[in-house]
Amino acid sequence: MIMAKPEFEFSPTSAVPFTPCNPPIDGLSEAILARNEEDGTVTRILKFEPGTDTSPNGALRHDFWEEVFIFEGSFVDQRLNRTFRAGDWATRPPGMEHGPWVSEHGAKMFEVRYTQADASETGA
Repeated sequence: MIMAKPEFEFSPTSAVPFTPCNPPIDGLSEAILARNEEDGTVTRILKFEPGTDTSPNGALRHDFWEEVFIFEGSFVDQRLNRTFRAGDWATRPPGMEHGPWVSEHGAKMFEVRYTQADASETGA
């Protein structure tokens, strides 16, 4: 049985410290709001400082779902040559290629990462 993320009532996000992401990129940090240590699901705020460039990591792909909402600032997706701004959102299934990004003025986004059991695991 998979355990859920911990239970929290409303708390100020300002009380959650930002720490470097893994792998580290200068100017990129995260505030982990909730994490399930068993399956790696995470709710976080991702912060790009002005001038952050994630090119050293290249394009990303991962084995989990990811939903992202930009609530402050903007960044340029270098692969797509498109700018995404506050109010934009994305839903990325496992394996979807995305990034790298450059943020001239900085950005913050709310992100939820989760896994989804297939029908054979749920009995559906």
